[in-house]
Amino acid sequence: MTRKRQLRPEEVALWQEVARRTVPIGPKPAVLPARATPAKAEEIAAQPLQPFRIGEAARQNTLPGLSGPSAPAAMDRKAFQRLRRGKLTPEAEIDLHGMTLDQAQGALTGFLLRAHAQGKRLVLVVTGKGRDRDDGGPIPVRRGVLRHNVPLWLRVPPLGPLVLEVSEAHHRHGGGGAYYVYLKRQR
Repeated sequence: MTRKRQLRPEEVALWQEVARRTVPIGPKPAVLPARATPAKAEEIAAQPLQPFRIGEAARQNTLPGLSGPSAPAAMDRKAFQRLRRGKLTPEAEIDLHGMTLDQAQGALTGFLLRAHAQGKRLVLVVTGKGRDRDDGGPIPVRRGVLRHNVPLWLRVPPLGPLVLEVSEAHHRHGGGGAYYVYLKRQR
């Protein structure tokens, strides 16, 4: 059995000084949604977090405006199920293969703005699955740059207000290398 060493008087004095100067951090602020306005952010931050016990099931959306990966679809449930099963046929399609990020973002923006203006609701965006560019270096390289960036572009202006739902395409329409984009109705 090992014996604990006794602290020297200067170590005790140092620790007491550290303990005296320490200020509690307090509760962590709530994570805010990406599109929160300053007023909404203050409202969300002002709400107290609900207590959680280990082993208890997590409550979904404990803060307003936050949605996780299991968030309900924004579109009609039956239509969403038909979409996921590949039963709906896209009205238009764009293939972004071989484009740079800048070219692809411009082409996608123009395509979706035209499709929305024409009253189309369901379009297919083909990104491809991407090349395996990882050369085994110390920093991993993500596979499929377009595949990872397109969903982000579809959530921010000018496309975000037009898009109702984004979902990975069914196998018959490209699977993991394509996305269904369900557009909002024209006003």
